[in-house]
Amino acid sequence: MVIDRRSFIKAGLAAAILSPRIAFGRDERILLGEGRHRYEWIRNWAKLPDGVRFGNTHGTVVIDSHGRILMNTDSENAVMIFDADGKYIKGWGREWKGGSHGMMIRKDGNTEFVYITHHSRHQFAKFTLDGEEVWVKDYPVQSGAYKEAAEFRPTSIAFAPNGHFYVADGYGKHWVHQYDAKAEYVRSWGGEGTEPGKFKTPHGIWVDTRGSAPAVLVADRANHRLQWFTLDGKYLKMMDQNLRLPSGFDQRGDDIAIADLAGRVTILGKDNSVVTHLGDNPDPEKRAKNPIPPEQWVDGLFISPHGVRWDKEGNLYVEEWLSTGRITKLRRIS
Repeated sequence: MVIDRRSFIKAGLAAAILSPRIAFGRDERILLGEGRHRYEWIRNWAKLPDGVRFGNTHGTVVIDSHGRILMNTDSENAVMIFDADGKYIKGWGREWKGGSHGMMIRKDGNTEFVYITHHSRHQFAKFTLDGEEVWVKDYPVQSGAYKEAAEFRPTSIAFAPNGHFYVADGYGKHWVHQYDAKAEYVRSWGGEGTEPGKFKTPHGIWVDTRGSAPAVLVADRANHRLQWFTLDGKYLKMMDQNLRLPSGFDQRGDDIAIADLAGRVTILGKDNSVVTHLGDNPDPEKRAKNPIPPEQWVDGLFISPHGVRWDKEGNLYVEEWLSTGRITKLRRIS
């Protein structure tokens, strides 16, 4: 498919009007953000070897202590690993293709492990960084929320400082499940609804450590809001402004980055006010869409941010929900 030139120019002009910090042009730097969150969009960052394709990128991105970037795909490489320059290192996870969706890296002693949720296998699991299974957990029977495994479709996992972790059933029955440091079931809360403490697609989950006590932060996507809870599941507060379809999180210091599926990345400050929106797509027809082909992508504009992660230098990596696969590096410049 050949992109219509008039549509391309129209989109570019609209973006320039709405976000004047973006400089379009083949040889120009593309700058996003403002203030202490300014970034350069790195064109064609990820470099795949011959014969390797992303396929659908319907997951998230995490970064290990060596600065390697791990991302999900629906291909036979359920996890792909890159260095900071975008060089492909390896892939693994043939048995975990077609639904590896959420990831988290955590140290156990001196060793890092990656935890993955899989919405089609109805499971979540712990792996070494090279893909060796440590354990696999099935749906939480103890919760009483499920009649069968197929109803459990987990989308995200997050760890608290005490080692407890939380699994969000974003594509299933809209529950959050808590496990202790030994991966034993503790409790559940939520279920489908619009009132505080209920969810419609609790797609992403994070443990927010910016306040006086850690809090479980949930991207309640189809309700277009965020909700915070104590570590034992008691409702604290919500945010329902400046959000479209919040899907996933990362935290760096007092800032939270939100992958908003509807065409942008949002950064919140400590008081949860919006610091900036990055790559905000001015075309509603190219937000939260999966089959948009590469010839219709515009550098500097997101389509469907699904996962986001900062590295140690403050560079930001964004994985988008796109059928042919897209991951972007935003290099921090201030």
